Amino acid sequence: MAKFAFETARDLRKRSTVAEDAFWQMVRNRRFLDLKFKRQFPIEFDYEDHKRFFIADFYCHDKKLVVEIDGGIHESQKEYDKLRDEIMNILGLKIIRFSNIDILNNLEKVKNSLTLFLWKG
Repeated sequence: MAKFAFETARDLRKRSTVAEDAFWQMVRNRRFLDLKFKRQFPIEFDYEDHKRFFIADFYCHDKKLVVEIDGGIHESQKEYDKLRDEIMNILGLKIIRFSNIDILNNLEKVKNSLTLFLWKG
């Protein structure tokens, strides 16, 4: 499972969206609050005695934080995203979501929202 998860993550990194690239430039190399973020990071869990995984758009291990950058596809998969968030919460992870539009049009607002989210949590 792990090999497949990491291969999938590697493939997704090669096909990043413009919004994902912009967010990555904001957080990479500890540029944001000196926190280490990884992009397209596999989150593994057990379900019905089988290993499963999600690929988080961005993950900060120190804060147990998943950052999801949502494009148009997420409008049609709201129930899936809700279940996914619930599973990650059970795993002890915090999730924050931003839209592609937020990232591309107001990165400063995204920074402020993320900072506030981290201070509250």
